Amino acid sequence: MASETRPPLPPFTHETAVAKVRAAEDAWNGRNPAKVALAYTEDSVWRNRAEFFQGRQAIEAFLARKWARELDYRLIKELWTFNGNRIAVRFCYEWHDDSNNWFRSYGNENWEFDERGLMRRRIASINDLPIAAAERKFHWPAPGPRPADHPGLSDLGL
Repeated sequence: MASETRPPLPPFTHETAVAKVRAAEDAWNGRNPAKVALAYTEDSVWRNRAEFFQGRQAIEAFLARKWARELDYRLIKELWTFNGNRIAVRFCYEWHDDSNNWFRSYGNENWEFDERGLMRRRIASINDLPIAAAERKFHWPAPGPRPADHPGLSDLGL
């Protein structure tokens, strides 16, 4: 729908870029594919690892598959840089599979937004590191946003 907006809107300042990153983190930690997909344009183009797809329906289907496989998912994103309508972030998330094997996934994303603040392009590179459950660093009730007093990536040395 042409009238929908998702503030903050570009061009981004440091403050609004940080707010955009935190809003994305909070949404993904909610693990609701339909709700998360609304932050993207109808024809948004994605590369996630080696998977390429386009459009909200594909995004929603991808996220449903992702969170069905990546259990107890908890994510932290951090602003890397920004310019105009683009933001680059680094992120880390922890999750386990259905055999209770834990992983910490590290990555970088490049985002491009339209004038309404909807993301029209997302390019993500991600690597998975097996970890022991005792090595987990992300502890908050899930699904749900990271508490304001929970350390970020830099604070955790990640």
